[in-house]
Amino acid sequence: MLNFTVGPVMSSDAVRAVGSRQVPYFRTTEFSETMLENERLMLRFAKAPQGSRAVFITGSGTASMEAVVMNLFSAHDKVIVINGGSFGHRFVQLLEIHRIPFTEIRLEMGRQLRAEQLAPYERQGYTGFLVNLDETSTGVLYDIRMISDFCRRNGLFLAVDSISSFLADPFDMAKLGVDVMITGSQKALACPPGISIIVLAPRAIERANASECRTMYLNLRDALKNGERGQTPFTPAVGTLRQINVRLKEIERAGGVEIENERAARLAADFRRKIKGLPLEIVSESLSNAVTPLHPLHGSAYDIFLKLKDEYGIWICPNGGDMAEKVFRVGHLGALTPEDNTTLVEALKKVL
Repeated sequence: MLNFTVGPVMSSDAVRAVGSRQVPYFRTTEFSETMLENERLMLRFAKAPQGSRAVFITGSGTASMEAVVMNLFSAHDKVIVINGGSFGHRFVQLLEIHRIPFTEIRLEMGRQLRAEQLAPYERQGYTGFLVNLDETSTGVLYDIRMISDFCRRNGLFLAVDSISSFLADPFDMAKLGVDVMITGSQKALACPPGISIIVLAPRAIERANASECRTMYLNLRDALKNGERGQTPFTPAVGTLRQINVRLKEIERAGGVEIENERAARLAADFRRKIKGLPLEIVSESLSNAVTPLHPLHGSAYDIFLKLKDEYGIWICPNGGDMAEKVFRVGHLGALTPEDNTTLVEALKKVL
């Protein structure tokens, strides 16, 4: 199998080796040391400000999206949310479920958020901002510097879903004034799914500790308290957390987050160069290094996904809903090489 989806992705031999071992008991000093190291490296790679913390949730990225919404916002907030696709819509759904007042900025498929779309919301009493940095369903990377400037001018609490963008695109939490960042184990961390990670800057920690939300499993105050000793409130996905530790140390040895960003950028550029001349249209006007969203000019996007999977053993990422027949996505995360890109492109030529 050759996996070009946006998660789960191809894992390194070292990460897979850990996954083949017996899972140890976790209420131990050894596991606490692993978790404290995971937190230290996550804070370094997110470039989080001094005094930040990271918590590890056993659940998909949506679990952490919900934890952020329910712990860090309340009925007293007034939130702007960007909806440019499936995952922006998920934030909208979460705000509705938890009855948090919000205004939705809806974007057309593949379109970038622009300054003129934010202008009507200047000094209008908003308190928070929710955005998926890379809207994975359409492959649009939003202008986080523009969003950051808007939030600073207006004193907004900024929460960023960087689930597919983390480690693939440059991101500096401290310089951007981001209060919360979310990511997941199965994206550029290239581990099995099951863990999502929330990095909280000091202002977010204050909100979490003051929160009156009613939840047991997704209570960030409890997660932060247990994290002080390198533990979690409930049984975590121990095996995946040990694999994350190996992967984070791989990134550290290779030279850190900048090197990982460059690797994803090279893979993405190589693939996009190799598909020139094929009857495929890139649908995003602002591409992330993580993924290339493609519209086939002839035929069904979903049929292409099926043919590559069934006839060539190659997985690309299909879309759902209205985009199922129109757009498929090719990921550039995990243990992929330019040679793997060539294999995919040759298969695409035959299928197309």
